[in-house]
Amino acid sequence: MRIVITGAAGFLGSHLCDRLLAEGHQVVGLDNFITGSRENIAHLMGNENFTFYKHDVSNYIYIAGKVDAVLHFASPASPNPQSPLAYFNLPIQTMKAGALGTHNTLGLAKANHARFLLASTSEIYGDPLEHPQKESYPGNVDPAGERAVYDEAKRFAEALTLAYHRQHGVDTRIVRIFNTYGPRMDLEDGRALPNLLKQALLGKPLTVYGDGSQTRSFCYVDDLIEGVVRLLYSNEHMPVNIGNPVEMSILEFAETINRITGNSAGIQFLPRARSTRDPQRRRPDITRAREILGWEPKISLEEGLRRTIPYFKQKLGLTE
Repeated sequence: MRIVITGAAGFLGSHLCDRLLAEGHQVVGLDNFITGSRENIAHLMGNENFTFYKHDVSNYIYIAGKVDAVLHFASPASPNPQSPLAYFNLPIQTMKAGALGTHNTLGLAKANHARFLLASTSEIYGDPLEHPQKESYPGNVDPAGERAVYDEAKRFAEALTLAYHRQHGVDTRIVRIFNTYGPRMDLEDGRALPNLLKQALLGKPLTVYGDGSQTRSFCYVDDLIEGVVRLLYSNEHMPVNIGNPVEMSILEFAETINRITGNSAGIQFLPRARSTRDPQRRRPDITRAREILGWEPKISLEEGLRRTIPYFKQKLGLTE
């Protein structure tokens, strides 16, 4: 197939380019480099099956020639208020990527009679009152809160995607992505894993907020991409959760990182701020992914961390 991927220079987008090129497809990548990195796709620039255009998806998208699939992965995604690349600090760009970007990519798919896949997020569930989260759960979100620029952009994108499917017959798919990690992720992302792993590699105490009882689940990037590709090849139109259902507390996670990295600096407990409605618990119900796609994660947390550590060391300027 000839496949268009928006956000191609991002963490997930670049891994998706790698996977689809390896399977023999032609890939057309789009990115405006607001949050994506040229480094993530530098190794692809000599590949005759890869074409790249610097483009903002909130503007009209024209791709010459036939397109067989469109995967919309372009959006700021970092929840770190201190990062200039976070959606807190790029609120309008984030809303435009979710609204106008989804509209433009759906239009491209419609014009080419191509299949379409939207990268949505577990954030559409907000701070969930249901646990684990099934695709049928409508969420507990604050449309006027600070996180709304990302949460509501993705919720709108899902609604628009299904509207195009129902009204125009576009062959759509929606993946709800839960916490994912691995090489090429932003070390300043603001999520627990990059924060804690970076601290451990620098020999610092790991900062845990509150008592560390809040939970997360972590999916290695190769597992996530496998789920996305299986969904692309499927005939499923309704949202599907892709993530790791193995849940652990942040305190347990911090202890695991200290053990794997050999960090003896310990753990520092800090007060937990609730102003941004950071979810207390987050874990996917992947029943539908198992039944429809035959998918579940295979890579353990420890193995995934060992695969990720060399990238973090390289970015931090540390030597083996």
